[in-house]
Amino acid sequence: MTAPRILMDGLGIGESPRWHDGRLWFCNWGDDEVIALSPDGRAEVVFSEPGVGAHSIDWLPDGRMLIVPKHTDRGRLLRREADGSLVPHADLSGLPSGFNEIVVDGRGNVYVNGADFDFLAFLEKAMADGMDTPLHERPDFVPGYIALITPDGRARQVAGDIAFPNGMVVSPDGRTLIIAESFTGTLTAFDVASDGSLSNRRTWAAGLGPDGICMDAEGAVWTSTGGNEVVRVREGGEVLERVELDRGPFACMLGGPDGRTLYVVAAEWNPSDPFGGPRTGQVLAVDAPAPRAGWPGH
Repeated sequence: MTAPRILMDGLGIGESPRWHDGRLWFCNWGDDEVIALSPDGRAEVVFSEPGVGAHSIDWLPDGRMLIVPKHTDRGRLLRREADGSLVPHADLSGLPSGFNEIVVDGRGNVYVNGADFDFLAFLEKAMADGMDTPLHERPDFVPGYIALITPDGRARQVAGDIAFPNGMVVSPDGRTLIIAESFTGTLTAFDVASDGSLSNRRTWAAGLGPDGICMDAEGAVWTSTGGNEVVRVREGGEVLERVELDRGPFACMLGGPDGRTLYVVAAEWNPSDPFGGPRTGQVLAVDAPAPRAGWPGH
């Protein structure tokens, strides 16, 4: 693997990178905006709505963007119409709140995950207690979930007991969903049924520190390890490639004209003021051995 190159610097915290319409789109936390970045490094702010603060994004098959607002606006999912207006996407009143990550598969099924608790307050208390107990074993831990919103607008929970859900991918054949369980350091897989429901839960890879993830055409997943690196791992946990960084990766996405560029959004995490202080966020790019596949990324 070649050394990563810096495409953009001086960001807050970049999250939810997506390859869409020939550019890398990502949320710039702190500035409450979505940026689209061309392969040559030209950046455009494509969405900036006061009070919304895009936390995670993806697109419906018809090209309309879905936006998970920031955590202070818990339990909403917005859709950006062709004229730029924002409307609620589906009736989500029966779901838990605290939405985090989103992925839309090839059939237009929307998977959104979350955990109904204040993550920053939880982390602050855990640090004050000395981090002696694994986060998912603390008494104040709230297990997360995965919810499904079908193309007809019906919403239901399809998985639970997730140890802080983060990035998700759906395989190219649409038959497997993999989710990052950050608090247990695992990638967990489910079979996807024809109606979008999930079953056959199993550990896909362990011993990681996963956040935002992506899949390539050889069935490997790019993820973080909990340190300043991203790795390419196959089912079972074998690490195929490593990319060393000088700061923490928050998420990654394969893109570029041939799908063989790995983009990483990384920053130095400041637990006392995550969205303030020094602007250490970067977008990095490195050549990858296999092109993107599955969702997100189409």
